[in-house]
Amino acid sequence: MKHGLSILAIAFLIFGCGQRENRTLPPVAFPLVNPPSMMEDAQDRADYVALHFWDAFTDTTRVYSLDTSLVGGVRKMEFEQNFANWVSCLSMVRFDVGCKSMDKLYSKVAACEKKDTSSNIFESVNDLVYKYLYDPNSPLRNEDLYGIYAERLSSSEYISPEKRSSYENDAKLCAMNRIGTKAADFRFSDKRGKIRTLYSIDSEWILLFFSNPGCNACLDIIENLKASEGIQYMIQTGELAVLNIYIDEDLEAWKSYMPIYPENWYNGFDPDYVIRTDLLYHVRAIPSLYLLDKDKKVVMKDATVENVFAFFGSLGI
Repeated sequence: MKHGLSILAIAFLIFGCGQRENRTLPPVAFPLVNPPSMMEDAQDRADYVALHFWDAFTDTTRVYSLDTSLVGGVRKMEFEQNFANWVSCLSMVRFDVGCKSMDKLYSKVAACEKKDTSSNIFESVNDLVYKYLYDPNSPLRNEDLYGIYAERLSSSEYISPEKRSSYENDAKLCAMNRIGTKAADFRFSDKRGKIRTLYSIDSEWILLFFSNPGCNACLDIIENLKASEGIQYMIQTGELAVLNIYIDEDLEAWKSYMPIYPENWYNGFDPDYVIRTDLLYHVRAIPSLYLLDKDKKVVMKDATVENVFAFFGSLGI
């Protein structure tokens, strides 16, 4: 009798696990988050979605197919679209809420990995965090938010020692000039050899623009800034200074491009070559835009020109 009970117990465990491992289950829809109905303020609703977006999806009690073509039982394309939606939501919330959301995401996907390494959740989220928040070509990139996640990965038991070291380096570089901190000061030289510093510029706002001569994307930004009446008005009144910096060595090419740069900008190069070596700024790709306030604190980092326009638009400019 005792022996029979043991067999039944083992059978229960086998079939219980078999239900969890069933790869013939159909794909499921990504579970969407809905803010409480009594929450009417748009900002509160955005914050709620950012913080709770992954709660249902990463519920470790969920039962779903472990088919490798799926992520947590959800079709990969649908999963990625929802990830992109979440990243878009992060751009609508306060920076501290975004940081908290990233930290919470790692904790949740790590719990999924601990529960079942066959779910594809941990690896898929890691890949998409890089693709959407750190790839220089992503319009949704955000180094500071990626850095939060990379820091968690740098000490993760689910990551190889080699990758942990790589993530540790990423986190260190992303920590440079974080939003809300004072930007690193540096020297720059104009075409006549006059030396100035970033901190010597006295303006309500400074748009720090790392560019290269012959860069088409840089030219697009230049034309967009020149075409904006609001930007031009701010420059003329001294409310905005545009600091256009070249960080490479071909000074002849830079000087030949001088007619392209507006004369009412600060146009210079880095004579010490400290920026391109990641000693002061982590410029992963050209062009790169930073917006600083009058105290030289970073307001926007590696931003798109559209985001800069949207920021000034929110101020009524």
